[in-house]
Amino acid sequence: MADATAIYTVTGVGDVLEPGESAGGGSVAAIGSGGNYALAAGKALIDLDLSAEEIARKAMAIAAEICVYTNGNLTVESL
Repeated sequence: MADATAIYTVTGVGDVLEPGESAGGGSVAAIGSGGNYALAAGKALIDLDLSAEEIARKAMAIAAEICVYTNGNLTVESL
């Protein structure tokens, strides 16, 4: 779940987590088998002058290159 002011991740057991304020701030979250790869890529890209969709697409492309379980075919839904 996310909006302009906050982002939360719902775990498989129902816990609601807010990303920590480590490097890259708490404005990046990722889930799934390649989530850690996408999270690392997203944190690296967050300071660039890109839209949220561009960051998500580039982060997932990087994760797909690294993780054999991450699919590079994306469907992005924007609000």
